[in-house]
Amino acid sequence: MSIPFLDLGAAYRELETEIDAAVARVLESGWYILGPEIEAFESEWAAYCETKHAVGLANGLDALTLALRALDIGSGDEVIVPSNTYIATWLAVTEVGATLVPVEPDPTTYNIDPARIEGAITPRTRALLPVHLYGQPADMDPILDIARRHDLRVIEDGAQAHGARYKRRRIGAHGDVVCWSFYPGKNLGALGDGGAVTTNSADIADRIRVLRNYGSRVKYVNEVQGRNSRLDPIQAAVLRAKLPHLDAWTDRRRLIAAAYTEGLQDCGLTLPQVPDGINPAWHLYVVRSPDRNGLEKRLREAGVATLIHYPIPPHMQKAYAGLGLAPKALPLARQMADEVLSLPIGPQLPPVNAARVIESVRAAV
Repeated sequence: MSIPFLDLGAAYRELETEIDAAVARVLESGWYILGPEIEAFESEWAAYCETKHAVGLANGLDALTLALRALDIGSGDEVIVPSNTYIATWLAVTEVGATLVPVEPDPTTYNIDPARIEGAITPRTRALLPVHLYGQPADMDPILDIARRHDLRVIEDGAQAHGARYKRRRIGAHGDVVCWSFYPGKNLGALGDGGAVTTNSADIADRIRVLRNYGSRVKYVNEVQGRNSRLDPIQAAVLRAKLPHLDAWTDRRRLIAAAYTEGLQDCGLTLPQVPDGINPAWHLYVVRSPDRNGLEKRLREAGVATLIHYPIPPHMQKAYAGLGLAPKALPLARQMADEVLSLPIGPQLPPVNAARVIESVRAAV
């Protein structure tokens, strides 16, 4: 029997009655763009994230892009980003015409290293864009201190951090705005694409609401050049059905992560390290091995599916060849890409399967 990396079908089956009823509710309502379902989800998501405002959007990339636009960041501005992240973080910055300034990660957490940020700041720097990678919050206190001292905006990429906490407070608005993805594989996932921002700023929330709807708050009256980036009511209804279960599902992920950490000690792998005061969402459980490709092959042969997050760092992608960054320019990002391997983890992973993953990994190394 093979062990999938993530069983989305099992997640649906666990909540089949609630999800089907939510979808039917929208179909019967006849309201298929924005409307009450979106407003209800925005209110519930803001409350869950312990923030004042949430705005539903079409996807996580749009959340990042519209957050930058709402803060008037564009051509001539620099934005400090992690070198070790999914490419969407970078794409949003270049989409608004700003300049990327990549900063290497802390090798123990894989998140942007606050100690390296200040040296990357120039007179053109406008914002810091930390990513809560793999569901583990970035070290926000020093990041926010740097931002305050240099009068910079902080935009958080929370696409993998649903329910995570930094020093007892949920990820939701440590900085100016947090950007979320509800891609199906996320901890809170829709049945298609979806995204949102959360913020404590009424002004930022209002700007993003206008930008997501063709630059309009009154039909056929366009204040700015916006875009169509509206969260679909069916997806909002699905997310509302799942949201009450998110904490319980996160607890299941934490139990699996704890079992992995205990069961994989002293087997030659670098295991995730969680600093004091951090409570990850465990979107991913990522190990490192100098023989990553061999380990992945042996696990596949043993029937254990794994994934690599991410095999090519942004600066080595053809899409960013124009930056002129050599592969060795960001050695830590390249090392992560060469060594990381994500093990199966999800709230529907049976404990017996988690035990088999541990057994298979120990045999494979």
